Amino acid sequence: MAPKSPIFIAFSLLFLSCLIPAVKCGGHDYRDALRKSILFFEGQRSGKLPPDQRVKWRRDSALHDGASIGMDLTGGYYDAGDNIKFGFPMAFTTTLLSWGVIDFGRSMGPELRNAVKAVKWATDYLLKVTAVPGVVYVQVGDAYSDHSCWERPEDMDTRRTVYKIDGSQPGSDVAGETAAALAAASIVFRSRDPAYSRLLLDRAVRVFEFADKHRGAYSSSLRSAVCPFYCDVNGFQDELLWAAAWLHKASRRREYREYIVRNEVTLHAGDTINEFGWDNKHAGINVLISKEVLMGKAAYFESFKRNADGFICSILPGISHPQVQYSPGGLIFKAGGSNMQHVTSLSFLFLAYSNYLSHANKVVPCGEITVSPALLKQLAKRQVDYILGDNPLRMSYMVGYGSRYPQRIHHRGSSLPSIQAHPVHIACKAGSRYYLSPNPNPNLLVGAVVGGPNVSDAFPDSRPFFQESEPTTYINAPLVGLLGYFSTHS
Repeated sequence: MAPKSPIFIAFSLLFLSCLIPAVKCGGHDYRDALRKSILFFEGQRSGKLPPDQRVKWRRDSALHDGASIGMDLTGGYYDAGDNIKFGFPMAFTTTLLSWGVIDFGRSMGPELRNAVKAVKWATDYLLKVTAVPGVVYVQVGDAYSDHSCWERPEDMDTRRTVYKIDGSQPGSDVAGETAAALAAASIVFRSRDPAYSRLLLDRAVRVFEFADKHRGAYSSSLRSAVCPFYCDVNGFQDELLWAAAWLHKASRRREYREYIVRNEVTLHAGDTINEFGWDNKHAGINVLISKEVLMGKAAYFESFKRNADGFICSILPGISHPQVQYSPGGLIFKAGGSNMQHVTSLSFLFLAYSNYLSHANKVVPCGEITVSPALLKQLAKRQVDYILGDNPLRMSYMVGYGSRYPQRIHHRGSSLPSIQAHPVHIACKAGSRYYLSPNPNPNLLVGAVVGGPNVSDAFPDSRPFFQESEPTTYINAPLVGLLGYFSTHS
């Protein structure tokens, strides 16, 4: 295929602006959207809820998690619309929440306090699941029995089986992501709570050593429990490098720098150059480590900077790439479930890399054109604005934001009557009538961003269409940083 001309690419970028005839753009209240995006995490809390809980239709749940093995594994987050605690996406959520606070916390104003609380709700749980040396508890709940029921977390009577990885059942992917989350969060708490920060960093070191020593994919060790829900199809090498990158950032220890240099050949670019999410850390590693190069402190990381540039060039509208499309309305679209996770994660990288480039007074060379930091910010903002309502359907994909948003999200607690409204236990199959009901959800899960429209910008506001209508913590986590930035720099 012939290379695209600069004029074609410039036109494509214009196409993604608010000049699309079907899309009318208006100013957004990013501060309100930020507040709501963080509030969503309170609706996903598991365990004993604190006195300052703001999502009032939720109650305590899963208070005996871990009791079957003599452990306290209460707390943490439900990953999506179900009642399972999956460690892999929860750790990634924690890492991205932390990264958002680290890079954009200064722009969050009074919401910074709530963002930090969202991080700590996760890290308190991650400390519990890593309390035993050489073991990481990576899941609480039997996904198959849970997914056969439609019941409130407060009513759960499905099996709360605990799954672990250890020396004989390795899981370098989930352990590596957990180490990354602990290390990233240690930076968040460095000045706020030094003792807690040291605890997080020490635990991150120990978990990383375990992950690196006992190598293997957790979806091989625990296939029947974690697949097809959060099955790692990308391998565990990227999580090990991702963890080392965060440990280097948090500790500045030479051993992690040397580990990264020694193992960078395991991070193949190619078809995964523009992947970033709970399963694939490639683009995130390249952007994170590139900051060191752009600051002029780490010429030995130059290959990561080249890969980060390649990531940006591969995802520009107007440049054909087999993995990335744009909808007619301008939304990034990647094949697979829950597309909005790609939108928020990749947009976060656009914004983070833009800031790193700005401070170094650099641009990204893409063949005959150069991409400025300002253009990257524009691309990120365009995706955020689409989510908030600048799209062909004039619909906000964040529940509770704007005048029109999804009413029938695929979420058990939101779709079933609350304990306050219906104190009587709703059994496993008794909830099915609420799942199948055409009525809007009775409880507003404010701030929840759903999987979003298809590649044609069409959206079925219906619970059974879970890929489009289900919210997840890892959709919202990168969005917190994005909204923090745009709430001050709009």
